[in-house]
Amino acid sequence: MQVLEAEVTSVTSYAYKASLIGSAHRFELTEQGLSWHIGGRTSLWPYDEISAIRLSFRPVSMQQHRFRADVTHSSGRRIAILSTSWQTAALMAPQDNGFRAFILALHARMAKAGSRAVLTAGLGRTAYAAVLAFLAVLTVAMAGLLIRALVSGEFAGALFILGFAALFAWQVGGFVRRNQPQRYSFDQVPKALLP
Repeated sequence: MQVLEAEVTSVTSYAYKASLIGSAHRFELTEQGLSWHIGGRTSLWPYDEISAIRLSFRPVSMQQHRFRADVTHSSGRRIAILSTSWQTAALMAPQDNGFRAFILALHARMAKAGSRAVLTAGLGRTAYAAVLAFLAVLTVAMAGLLIRALVSGEFAGALFILGFAALFAWQVGGFVRRNQPQRYSFDQVPKALLP
């Protein structure tokens, strides 16, 4: 029985540095709720007062493998939890295992508390539609440049366009695929949006 009590009263924590000069953002999952410390602000949000969670894939130049969870309170306040932490001026370190474990534990505790939070993944539908429209226009423009290069006999230019298109598709394709708007349930957290 003591092992079971230890599991019930255990505290899961996670911390990351959002910027090089700022203090760490610290989060704890306690029996009472999600406790967070960001800068000089501190709060405790009971699990049933968390109104929404949005998971997304948000790469940046210093870290191409970065994930984000936006947690919204019923009062409208929102906090972001990132899967990377600043180490030095040139190094942003991934914290994949800690982030994944914390997010899954948060979902499990919210489900246990009977939360009715709206769980969404990816970009908003409008932003996603805008990204797809931009990519469609870019594809037509690149195809036009490729045809022009081939017709005028600029095979080096055509190879450059193909190489650039392949690199762009590889970089942006993962972002678009992972950030497709969707809803999910507490027991079906999208694996594509967890490191």
